Amino acid sequence: MLISKLQYRFASVVTVLSVVALGLLCVSKINVSLRLRLGHKSSQFNGSNNPNSPRGWIYSGPVAEDKAVILAKVHGEDVSWVFDYLQDWKQAVYYMDEPSAGVLHPPLNKGREAMAYLTFIIDHYDVLPSYMVFVHPHLQGWPAAWHTDSHGHNQITSIRSLRLDYLEDHGYANMRCILDPGCPAEIQVDRQDDRRTAEHAMREAWPYMFGGNYTDIPKVIAQPCCSQFAISRTQALKRSKADYERYRQWLLDTPLDDDTSGRVFEYLWHVIFGREPVHCIPLQQCRCEQFGQC
Repeated sequence: MLISKLQYRFASVVTVLSVVALGLLCVSKINVSLRLRLGHKSSQFNGSNNPNSPRGWIYSGPVAEDKAVILAKVHGEDVSWVFDYLQDWKQAVYYMDEPSAGVLHPPLNKGREAMAYLTFIIDHYDVLPSYMVFVHPHLQGWPAAWHTDSHGHNQITSIRSLRLDYLEDHGYANMRCILDPGCPAEIQVDRQDDRRTAEHAMREAWPYMFGGNYTDIPKVIAQPCCSQFAISRTQALKRSKADYERYRQWLLDTPLDDDTSGRVFEYLWHVIFGREPVHCIPLQQCRCEQFGQC
């Protein structure tokens, strides 16, 4: 009889503990789901505690340093890796086609990732992190993340390998070292080829953004593709907020399709951030200096 009572009490305790554990697990999963869905709304604003400024929220966990990862996603793209593996980085995820799903979204889903990148700089201009990495949402593997040239095309490896001292000294780093596609001469504004829509668009975009006229446009503009790069706050602030607003206004106003307008920026980021029109660092030099792979 005593054994039976002890067994009953033991079973009751186990049942209670199991229910509590299950409840905690459910709460944890709900919390993670909400964080991903709501863009981590409950987290810190980048230097401000104003909860009424929804466009300015970025997630800053307890171990986050003064550096941020910025990316744009569309419905169905999984960006949980950012929150799971880059907790020492602040995280800004722009929901391009789901404006009600997260606090971070651009004024218009146009121009591919360029709209999100420019919106981040504009909205956070006065409180930019010391270092910023702008990347695509794909974690790894071929062909989804072919544009990331780290081992296994792994985005986490690429970001973690970036030498911040290089970024501090140089201000800009293309996250891709492999030169093709993009180098040595991707954009040739005098080339007459109707299939190369970005070259035609550049003839109008360059004077709008940087002033001058057609004769002031470099004959060749090049860097490795694919709109993934890192910048320092110091470099970003060398241009005024009005400059970035002008670049975004071109994107908002242009009748060009998203592929073309996005591609224009793909070959202008290095110019915007202080590099020469042709920015093609030799492969081994890039890997050694930017990522420590010497």
